[in-house]
Amino acid sequence: MDRVPDKAFETIGFGQEGRAVFATDPAHSRGRLAEERESRTRTPYQRDRDRIVHSTAFRRLKHKTQVFFSHESDHYRTRLTHTIEVAQIARALARALRVDEDLSEAIALVHDFGHTPFGHTGEDVLNECMAAHGGFDHNAQALRVVTKLERRYAEFDGLNLTWETLEGLVKHNGPLRDAETGADLAGPVPQTILNYCELHDLEIDRHAGLEAQLAAIADDVAYNTHDIDDGLRAGLLTFEMLADVRLARDIIAEVDGLYPGLDDNRRGHETTRRLMTRMVEDVIVQTQANIARLAPQSAGDVYRAGETIARFSDEMAELEAELKAFMFKNMYRHPDVMRVRAQAEDVVRDLYAKFIAAPGEMGGRWAGQMERLDEDAVARRVSDYLAGMTDTFALAEHRRLFDRTPELR
Repeated sequence: MDRVPDKAFETIGFGQEGRAVFATDPAHSRGRLAEERESRTRTPYQRDRDRIVHSTAFRRLKHKTQVFFSHESDHYRTRLTHTIEVAQIARALARALRVDEDLSEAIALVHDFGHTPFGHTGEDVLNECMAAHGGFDHNAQALRVVTKLERRYAEFDGLNLTWETLEGLVKHNGPLRDAETGADLAGPVPQTILNYCELHDLEIDRHAGLEAQLAAIADDVAYNTHDIDDGLRAGLLTFEMLADVRLARDIIAEVDGLYPGLDDNRRGHETTRRLMTRMVEDVIVQTQANIARLAPQSAGDVYRAGETIARFSDEMAELEAELKAFMFKNMYRHPDVMRVRAQAEDVVRDLYAKFIAAPGEMGGRWAGQMERLDEDAVARRVSDYLAGMTDTFALAEHRRLFDRTPELR
């Protein structure tokens, strides 16, 4: 893929220019479910960001798995470091396109709040366990966390985030229902989302604002690049293997041409940072082209566009799909990773069964008033408790409750 010419970036923002007409305007936020007096020193989206960062759920991300379990090395990404990288990219994209940086950052920081311990492994098992009770979806769980489960404020449960941050959280990957037919687009919409929409309609049949779209594609850029870095560090990937992937091959050749004989650590970093730059620049150029074609004159026009505006070019999308396929085959489904995943599955499955049979073992407020709950509500409370666990706490609870706990190595 040829390098984008400098002229393509002559009109991007650097944080000094005015807001674009299609940006989400914090002065016209649709507000919060529980009415509050607005801050005199922060916009609504800055306030959202601050509440997210100060939440318990945010701190827990430090000890939740991204790909490799955190105890294997202090150098691998965790869910928290991944989230920070996504937020950094989202903010850079928002700045370049002159939309609200704080809103993009807030959505990026909150987007993984619903993830379970042990990465997608925990989510898959919990969804299986909850099949008869509405299933488990990490986006819906994130909504539960920020609207119900966080308990910090005197006047409301959750964080009472703005409509724009919540709709970005729920719809950053696109609409959940077809605007014309009302049909669900990616399986049944989780009941948690439907219940909240009855109180505060998130318009799940429309696209989210550009700020949320940028947070979503920042997530793709972040994990595509940092997972390569972690894979090289773990020895699951090699430069020779990456040479089979067109996007990586071209960049490795560029690095080797500039710095022959570079040690593997620097070679890996130079490769991944150039890969990130290539993808970010592609998003900026393609999104600018889409904006020029659609000519949105307001944030509402972005919602009504009927397509995702912030995206890769067709060429980059093809290269990125090839990279993803390579990563699934060689890293995410590597026998060593799958072996540890199987052990983690057993931990989550054991804990779920134990807490369903003996909910009092959860302790504290989680175990209170269980006799008033029906079967579905008990299962959802157990699911909430498990989903909030860090890897380390889940393993500690398993050791407390069972005679033998895997080491996850």
